Amino acid sequence: MVGGAGVEPKAVLFACTMNVIRSPMAAAILRHLAGSRIYVESAGVRAGEPDPFVQEVMNEIGIDLSRHRPRTLRELDDTTFDLIITLSPEAHHQALELTRTMAVDVEYWPTLDVSLVAEVGNRAQILEAYRSVRDSLFNRIKERFQLTGGPSV
Repeated sequence: MVGGAGVEPKAVLFACTMNVIRSPMAAAILRHLAGSRIYVESAGVRAGEPDPFVQEVMNEIGIDLSRHRPRTLRELDDTTFDLIITLSPEAHHQALELTRTMAVDVEYWPTLDVSLVAEVGNRAQILEAYRSVRDSLFNRIKERFQLTGGPSV
C-alpha cells in the first residue's frame, strides 16, 4: 500500500470538484516541497475558471499558480498515479470509480469549499478563508509525505 509508513508514492493526483481552489493549491504545495521526487498533478470532476484569490494567497508563500488552467479528470494525459488524494465528496466518488480499472490508492481529505465564503464574504474574509485552506493543506501534506520546509513568506 502506498500510504504505508516510509513508502513514498512516485505519482500523486489531487482531485476536487472544479480544479480551481483546493486541488491546484495542494498540487503546487507538494511540488514545492517534494521537488522532482514526486510527479504531481491536479484535476477536477468539472473544470472551472482560474481563481484570483488562489493566486494571491499562494503568491504570499512564494508559489506561483498563474499558469494553472483548470482541467477535468478526463483531460489528464497521464493516469498512472500511485495515489489519488480527493478533497471533495464528488471527487472522492469519481476516484473510487477509477479504482475499478486502475491499481491506485485513494485517500479522502475533506477540505472546506471556500468558494462558498467567496459568495457571501468581504475581501478580507475571503482571503482569510483561502489562507486557512492553504495552511491546512500545507500542514497535512508535510505530515502525510514526511516533508520539511515551510511557506516562504
